[in-house]
Amino acid sequence: MPYTIRPIEQRDIPFLRDMLYESLFVPEGEQPFSKEIIHEPSLAKYVEAWGREGDFGFIAMNDDGKSVGSITARYFDQNNQGYGYISDDVPEIGMAVIAENRGNGIGTALLTALFEHARERNIRRLSLSVDPMNLAAMKLYRRFAFREVGKSGTSITMVAVVNES
Repeated sequence: MPYTIRPIEQRDIPFLRDMLYESLFVPEGEQPFSKEIIHEPSLAKYVEAWGREGDFGFIAMNDDGKSVGSITARYFDQNNQGYGYISDDVPEIGMAVIAENRGNGIGTALLTALFEHARERNIRRLSLSVDPMNLAAMKLYRRFAFREVGKSGTSITMVAVVNES
């Protein structure tokens, strides 16, 4: 399946909200979350006021021009931590690919674009939070050298070094 990767634009914000919902892991056979969950402050902050200083990310689009995946990087601070918060100088990433498009290399392409951009910005590390039962995501993140550094509830926090210094 051919696709292209481009930077996030303001018009993508509704899609970023959809992808925030898609990123919530639901184990096989369990009831999905209510769509309203993305409006809870602990999740809404991943998209609210997108485009603030330091925000960056990418959208994957199929040949028909339809958005099929996203990856975001956003800084949080000690007083407003994300689930994968490490420190104020480590952006936390969020990623999702529409279910029917998974397994086609889109996640790899999105992470590659994000890592390249982070290197250009001299960002040293990236963090994320993932449910360890999400085996496909865990496999992908490990390929990008993400390593477990902590646990919060049902999720683990992982960090990858982008730039040595």
